[in-house]
Amino acid sequence: MDLFDSELRVIAAAEQLVRGLGSDDNHTVAAAAMDTSGRIYTGVNVFHFTGGPCAELVVIGAAAAANAGPLVTIAAVGDRNRGVLAPCGRCRQVILDLHPDALVVVPDNTTGQTSIAPIPALLPHSYRHPDSDPKRLLRFHARYFEAVADGTKTLTVRWNEGHRTGPALAYFENTAHGTLPVEVASVMVKRLDELRPEDLDLTRPSGLERYIANLRGHYPTMPADASVEIVRFRRTAADI
Repeated sequence: MDLFDSELRVIAAAEQLVRGLGSDDNHTVAAAAMDTSGRIYTGVNVFHFTGGPCAELVVIGAAAAANAGPLVTIAAVGDRNRGVLAPCGRCRQVILDLHPDALVVVPDNTTGQTSIAPIPALLPHSYRHPDSDPKRLLRFHARYFEAVADGTKTLTVRWNEGHRTGPALAYFENTAHGTLPVEVASVMVKRLDELRPEDLDLTRPSGLERYIANLRGHYPTMPADASVEIVRFRRTAADI
């Protein structure tokens, strides 16, 4: 996925913090995270031979201490010009359990570029802690705000996001719009190459080709035989 300006600000916050760490080998990675209101929180790792926390875990705690809402973006940057770092396995599991709809900034070891990925994509076939009960997000482009707000948009198709039924917050990316409470009524998993117009409430067969083309634009690495989630939801009256 391409990075929004808001996500670039998260990376910049981590980069600024890591530049000020100096030569202390106990603190070598900085992390930053953004919540649904656009606030950015930062933290650094604490290395210790008994097993100190990674920067991503510290920033999750810092955000919780500030009564942050669900986190939407997380990035970690290493000192000594190491650039953006991918989270370790433990951090991936914690993020998945506590902020399952967060996007994580990761490096591409081939191109050297940074990209962003939903945390479920970084931990396939994962275990989810049954008691974590995180607040869920349903992410949308800003152009869908009015349609979600007035209840005319009630269906979306997702890949590698792991949605479940129940209350959630509709979050509109890279925008000043606030979140909207929604209820995910159903999640149907189906292969992309087996989708039919009726699955998406499309009245014309030609509409399916356009829908899939738009979906590929949002998920450029999605394979032709990917299993996608058809998420049906409704706007609700109160925050969760």
